[in-house]
Amino acid sequence: MQLTKHWATTLDDYVIDLAWSPDGAQLAAASTTGPVSLFARLDGARGPELPGHENGTNCLAWAPARALPAEIRDQKSEASSNLPVSSILTSALSPLTSGFILATGGQDGAVKFWDAAAGQHTATAKLGSAWVEHLGWRPVRKDEVKIKKEEVKQTLENSDPDSSFLPLNSSLLFAVAGKNLTALRPDGSVVHAFKPAPKTISALAWQPSGGCVAVAYFGGVCLWDADDFIAQKEFAYANGIHALVWSPDSRWLVSGNQDPSVHLWIPAEDVELQMSGYEGKVKELSYDHTSRWLATGGGRECCIWDCAGAGPEGREPTMLPHEAKVCAVAFQHSHGLLATGSQDGVVQLWSPERKQPLRATVKMPAAATKFAWSPDDALLAIGSAKGAVYVLKCEG
Repeated sequence: MQLTKHWATTLDDYVIDLAWSPDGAQLAAASTTGPVSLFARLDGARGPELPGHENGTNCLAWAPARALPAEIRDQKSEASSNLPVSSILTSALSPLTSGFILATGGQDGAVKFWDAAAGQHTATAKLGSAWVEHLGWRPVRKDEVKIKKEEVKQTLENSDPDSSFLPLNSSLLFAVAGKNLTALRPDGSVVHAFKPAPKTISALAWQPSGGCVAVAYFGGVCLWDADDFIAQKEFAYANGIHALVWSPDSRWLVSGNQDPSVHLWIPAEDVELQMSGYEGKVKELSYDHTSRWLATGGGRECCIWDCAGAGPEGREPTMLPHEAKVCAVAFQHSHGLLATGSQDGVVQLWSPERKQPLRATVKMPAAATKFAWSPDDALLAIGSAKGAVYVLKCEG
C-alpha cells in the first residue's frame, strides 16, 4: 500500500476545515482568514473562490446528496433534454436546488450558503455575535424521499444528463453558535431555535440514521430529536467534551474528553462505558465503516478499541505508535484503512485488523490540521497548519 502525491496547493493561512463534495468532484478548503477555495479532484485546478466570512471562517459542510437510482438514469438517457435533473420532486413535492449546496460558518456569527458550481452566495442566516463553529446537515434517510417515474419525466426538461447526484432541498442544517443550536433550511430561514445549552456547545454529531443530533457542552450531552425538536435524552458528564462521534450503525455515541478520557454511551440501552489513562485531552475520534473499530488520539499513540458485542471496556486496545502527539485520525468511509497524523508532520496508513497493521508512511512539511477522505476512499486530503493542502492517492 502506498500514499502518493496527487496534487498540492497553498491557502493564505492555517487550513481550518476541508470537505469533499458529495460526488467527490470538488474539494472545499477554508482558511482561518476567511476565504473558501474550491479545487478540482482531477488536478487541483482552482475553481471559484468564495469570500467566506469577515474575520475568519470556522467550518464548512456540503449538503448531503443521494445517487440517482438506475431506473432514473435510464429515463434520463431516453429523454431528449440536455439540462440537469435538478427539479426531481421530493416526497413533499418541493423542487430540488440545482448544483451542490455548501454551507459555511464564521467568526461573524453567520451561516452562509453557496451555490458551489456557480461560485455564488445564495443565503445568509445571522445567528448572533457568537462564532459559528459547528455545522451538520441532517443525513439523508431512505424513507424520506420517494421519486416516482412520472414525476421524473415531467421534470427532465430542467435536468442535466451528466448529473448523477442530487442535493435534497428538504435537508436541514443544524448550526452551533455559542450556547445556541439552530435548525436552518438551505435558503437561510430558521426552522427551529433550540433552548440555549447550559454552557458553550463544544461538539455536534448527527446520528447516522438521521433520527437525532447530539450536542456536547461542559457538563453533558443532549440528544435532540430531528423531527419534533424535543430532547430525547440527556447524559451528564462532569467535565469538558472536545469531540463527539457516532458509530455508523447508530449504536454507540462516543465523546473525547478534557479529563482526559473517552466515554461511550449506548443510548438505546442506557449503557455507559469509560476508558481513561490517556496522556492528554482526547480531540481525535473516528469509527470504521463496520462500527467495530474506534480510533482515538490523546497521546503519541493512536488507540484502536474493539466495540464488538458488549464494547471495549476491560479490553486492551491496539496501540499504533507515533513519535509525536497524534493530531488527526480518519477511517475510510467504506473500506478498512485508517489514516493517522502527528505533530511532527508524519502521516501513516494502517489496517487495524492485521497483525502488522502499518501500511504506509509519509512525512509532511507541517502538522495536519484536518483529514478528509474522498467519497470513494481513493484520495486523502490533508490540511496543514502552514496553509498547505495535500491530496494523496491511496494505491494498493
